[in-house]
Amino acid sequence: MGARFAQLAFTDAVQAQQRLHGSDRAYRRMLEGSASGDVLGPDEAAFVEQRDSFYIASVGETGWPYLQHRGGPRGFLRVLDERTLGFADLRGNRQYITRGNLDHSDRVALFLMDYALQARLKLLGHARVTEDPDILRELVVPDYPGKVEGAVLIEIEGWDWNCRQHIPQLFGRDVVEQAIGSLRDRITALEQENARLRSDLRHDGSR
Repeated sequence: MGARFAQLAFTDAVQAQQRLHGSDRAYRRMLEGSASGDVLGPDEAAFVEQRDSFYIASVGETGWPYLQHRGGPRGFLRVLDERTLGFADLRGNRQYITRGNLDHSDRVALFLMDYALQARLKLLGHARVTEDPDILRELVVPDYPGKVEGAVLIEIEGWDWNCRQHIPQLFGRDVVEQAIGSLRDRITALEQENARLRSDLRHDGSR
């Protein structure tokens, strides 16, 4: 966990709960680091760019949080530098809740999952929408279907690798199909070998 994430997430009420449940000592030192934003290291950057989906939370004018799933080809969420992420904003159901929420408050939280490895990365940051053509060219995924309505840039304030406990281990369809294909090939080879051995036994018995 970066120091900045702890400083943003561990409010007075949160710290009171930590003291109540005996975890405050374990987290106390995390509050003592630099107040500048956390930067993404090589491990965080690699994890981000391997994702084919993530969840983004924003807060509306009523104070209610809103959680949205974003998906695309692997790598559609780009690491632009050690503090900035970006992705092309494709047209969806046209409710524009996240877009509207960002007009009210630029604060967002991202939740990135890798179910196969049972790993998750949480990020806090400030998001804005841009239609800058140079940024769009950098973020648009070639040949991916969907109407691009802009790009979302996220300036990272803090991040945290979360505990893997209770994360179900799930595998993508492509991984499962590849594994099944390998098993089918192996079964076919064994059936052919079995047929050959049976043929040899019949020939040996007829002599």
